[in-house]
Amino acid sequence: MNLDTALRSKPTGTTEKGLGRAQDILRAARALLASEGYAGLSMRRVAQETGMSLSNLQHYYASKDLLVEAMLLTTMDEFQAKMDRIAAEMAGRPQLERFLSTVDMFLEEITEPVMHAVFFEIWALAARHSFASSLMGKMIGRERKAIYGLIRGLNPEISDDEYMQRAILMVAQIEGLMLFRLDRRQRPDEYQALRAALHKVLLELATQK
Repeated sequence: MNLDTALRSKPTGTTEKGLGRAQDILRAARALLASEGYAGLSMRRVAQETGMSLSNLQHYYASKDLLVEAMLLTTMDEFQAKMDRIAAEMAGRPQLERFLSTVDMFLEEITEPVMHAVFFEIWALAARHSFASSLMGKMIGRERKAIYGLIRGLNPEISDDEYMQRAILMVAQIEGLMLFRLDRRQRPDEYQALRAALHKVLLELATQK
């Protein structure tokens, strides 16, 4: 279930205008989480940023944890939409091209400053909060499934089980690059060199027995 479906399914319902307000809330919460961290993210601050009363905000998200959960669900939905768009736009293109385009999308997302900061906060939360751990597990699971679907069958000598293990390694390698705080705008040459190196490593994993 994505976020829009969840909001529409609430007992009180959520109108189109309400869905727009919900997205405004999530954008404000994401910016605060990135700039202030989880400790600095409060329902009152989000209400102030969106020009709402606290009680009105709680109509959409009753608690801070539910707000963070919705934020991560939205991020998952955005990733899925981008993967679906790549699949649609590259229909008929070679499997390797679709795979590398998806890798590039993941790399661009984790090097975008706000998203980079949000992921770091969620990773830290996952070590202490079960809700964050569960949601991060779901997100990584989606990435793993997407990568698996893109590489499976590239080499007939590699079994499906082994391709799943390789997909896990690929996701770990991509996510691990967050530690290096890559800046594709300020240091484009460094970014492009690392992107080329990542392509080489992942292509070997995807095709070599």
